Order: sequence, then structure tokens, then C-alpha cells
Amino acid sequence: MKEKGINTTRLHIQAVTLHDAGFILELVNTPGWLKFIGDRNVKTIEDAKNYILKLTTGPGTNYFLVKLTEQQLPIGVVTFMKRDYLEHHDIGYAFHPDHEGKGYAFEAAKAVLDELKKDPVHPKILATVLRNNVKSIQLLEKLGLSYDKDLMIDNKDLLLYVINTATNQ
Repeated sequence: MKEKGINTTRLHIQAVTLHDAGFILELVNTPGWLKFIGDRNVKTIEDAKNYILKLTTGPGTNYFLVKLTEQQLPIGVVTFMKRDYLEHHDIGYAFHPDHEGKGYAFEAAKAVLDELKKDPVHPKILATVLRNNVKSIQLLEKLGLSYDKDLMIDNKDLLLYVINTATNQ
């Protein structure tokens, strides 16, 4: 990923930092996050800072903050991480409910995917999604990922999506 982040028409995407703890605290406690991602027990600013540290210091984890360029207002995150139960890295995203339905998730995830496709280290990029997360499934398909198989991880019924980046350059 570019050191200074990625810019799109409307968004600036950069690595999350401890300065983003207030937004992360709010985001991880939104109804959508709790329903589709799960409770991360982040209840205070200090919890949010510890959560950010855990994510940003772990090997194989990239956690990006998405901001509206003009206002420099944080609106969501895009993640790219290597999960123990997956052969390749997994892309994910979450946006504050005030900014859903405006195309930001697609714009941000596509920009990150486009950068990742340039790196031959990632011949495939995966995504996992709960079966009932219809909006996220639609977005994954719009991004060019295809259903691969069902997974049962930690008693969660997940769908695995994949994009072969080696052939999409």
C-alpha cells in the first residue's frame, strides 16, 4: 500500500492510528457491526486504543481508515488480514450507518483491491461474510469476487468469496 494512503474522487484511505480511537469506538458499537462482525468488547477510548494496537501490530494485518476527503471526516474502515483459517488474505469493510448507501464502501474497497492486485504476493484475495449479510454479499460480487464455498468458523455460517488477482491485472 502507498505510504501516504490512497485517494479516490471522494475518499482518502490511510492506515488507522491511535488518533482514530474515538471513531473506532463508535464504529465497533454500531448495530451493523455488532450484528455482522460481532462485539469486540470495546467500550471506552482506552479499549479502542488497545483494539487498534492489537490490530496494527499483528502480523499480516492491515487496517485502513476511510475519510471523506473534503471534510477529513472518518466514515469507515477497510481491512486486509491473514486469518488462521484461510489460505490467503481476507478483505473486509465496515461503514458508519450515517454513511451507508452512498457508494463509499464500494469506492474504498475497490481502491484497496486495485492496489493489492499490483502485488504478486497476493494471487488470490478472499472475503468471508455471514450468509444473511445480503448488502455485503452484493458488494463483494460488485467488486468482482465470486462465491467459493460455505465455511463454519466458530459456530458461524460463513460464505467464502474469492478473486483471482493474478488474472485481473
